[in-house]
Amino acid sequence: MENEEDKIRGIIKDSETYAEGSGLSLSNDPRIVEAIAKGLATNEEKHGPSKRYCPCRPVTGNEEQDKKIICPCAYHKDEIKKDGKCHCGLFVRA
Repeated sequence: MENEEDKIRGIIKDSETYAEGSGLSLSNDPRIVEAIAKGLATNEEKHGPSKRYCPCRPVTGNEEQDKKIICPCAYHKDEIKKDGKCHCGLFVRA
């Protein structure tokens, strides 16, 4: 069984891998990265495996609608283009 610290480190590693493959970076503030990773871990624990809902967006209970907010969410690329970072600040322009 994976402990919470290992789970958070795994989420951060997954996020780094995604960012590198997408031409993005993670926030340079480790507090933001850790806070978002903790929120993702909490949502995955609460809602089930493969449901790492963005902790900055409300989960509605409508599975079709909520799949858009599984990290990285459907909105992050447009937000990064517009603001230089996604809504929660985990992913930023490289």
